Amino acid sequence: MSDPSPFLVGGVWRGSAETVPVCFPFTGEPVGQVCLAGDADIDDAVRAAVSGFAVTRRLPAHVRSRILYSLADRIEERADELVEALILEAGKTRTLARGEVARAGETIRVAAEEARRIGGEILPLDWSAAGEGYTGYIRRFPLGPVLCITPFNFPLNLACHKVGPAVAAGNSVILKPATKTPLSGLLLGEMLLAAGFPPEAISVLPCSSARAERLAADERIAYVSFTGSPKVGWHLRSIAKKRIGLELGGNAAAIVHEDADIRYAASRITSGGFSNAGQVCISVQRVFVHRRVFPEMLEALLERVSLLKVGDPRESDTDIGPMISAAAAADAAEKVAEAVRGGGRVLHGGSVAGALFSPTVLIETTPAMRVNSTEVFAPVITVTPYDTFDEALAYANDSPFGLQAGVFTRDIRRIMQAFDDLSVGGLLINDIPTFRMDHMPYGGVKASGLGHEGPRYAIEEMTEMRMMVVNMGGSDR
Repeated sequence: MSDPSPFLVGGVWRGSAETVPVCFPFTGEPVGQVCLAGDADIDDAVRAAVSGFAVTRRLPAHVRSRILYSLADRIEERADELVEALILEAGKTRTLARGEVARAGETIRVAAEEARRIGGEILPLDWSAAGEGYTGYIRRFPLGPVLCITPFNFPLNLACHKVGPAVAAGNSVILKPATKTPLSGLLLGEMLLAAGFPPEAISVLPCSSARAERLAADERIAYVSFTGSPKVGWHLRSIAKKRIGLELGGNAAAIVHEDADIRYAASRITSGGFSNAGQVCISVQRVFVHRRVFPEMLEALLERVSLLKVGDPRESDTDIGPMISAAAAADAAEKVAEAVRGGGRVLHGGSVAGALFSPTVLIETTPAMRVNSTEVFAPVITVTPYDTFDEALAYANDSPFGLQAGVFTRDIRRIMQAFDDLSVGGLLINDIPTFRMDHMPYGGVKASGLGHEGPRYAIEEMTEMRMMVVNMGGSDR
């Protein structure tokens, strides 16, 4: 194995005696080793971010945009290297890894465009006689150092969804990648440096959870952007005492009404439920099907699921690779076993081999079972019949989460009813909740988090509105 990879502090690469292995989830074998940042490194990174912000806040829009375009070019130039990193550190299939790298480049290009579009407003104040001669000017200003904490499931593109808008807005950046998947984040930091971002304004810090908490709580950090588990996210909010964006996942519902194209819905739900081994915040988890078409839907769904190939993600024809670890697969298997003990039935899958978890379809489950009430974050879906559309909406809303949902129907009245009644951040019509374009506003309600991603919307989160009032008649002459 090669020497441990260093981390980045204010544009300078550093090593440490404290290291962590990076393991290939399919075999559990180490594929790399990364140095972990210590307390002194954390302090130096924050000081550098404060110093770097004094530079980045003054960068003109065209410079910020040019830096991001250069970063996007570098992502594309090094796509093969990034794909291999994602396969080895996250266990992604080759197809998914290529897709994530392509999306990462697109996310950064969108941020580059939005860097030039951070506008303002002129507000006439003469609504009454007291405001005559006064005009308000509204602009958005960067907040300061932004801490980006990213998860293991999309370690490159979700980092770009945080780093890109932070750079576009004129903020300095500290990226804390997931401990299991730090390689792509370190490569991103290297490319951002090469793209011309001020060195002191960028740090990439693989570190322990305790040190990440210290970073989040540091009063010099102006904004925290976190994607991960609800438990950790809400804890960070309680200690951060500052503006924070939380993307905390869900247990997304897909409703298939009797007038839907059943075979199309089955195909899309198969994709949305099992892609990336179900380790997607908006993965289809709960499927509600009108009772009249329930048998047809089950048959079509099981037909497609049976065709999925589970195995080595390095092979080009593999559809489902490993989960992030054997422990994660075992936890998902226990949730399925618990459902079976409570009366649920497994129609497909349910088996575990190390970190591989076979795509699993359950019926006859209840809302209280953990396969429905929690985020399983595994290739597991439950399928439940309903009698009325109102009942389906109530089932979908019976969740602590509210990220995205999908509804398959041709009836515009039901579509508008779902838009009014479903408590989610995003609703997909005739498609799965797993659909996302990278320039979309993306965020949830309830336990799914706070704020929105998508470069334009993240820039709003990472800037503050400031108003200036000018008295045009401010003279005694």
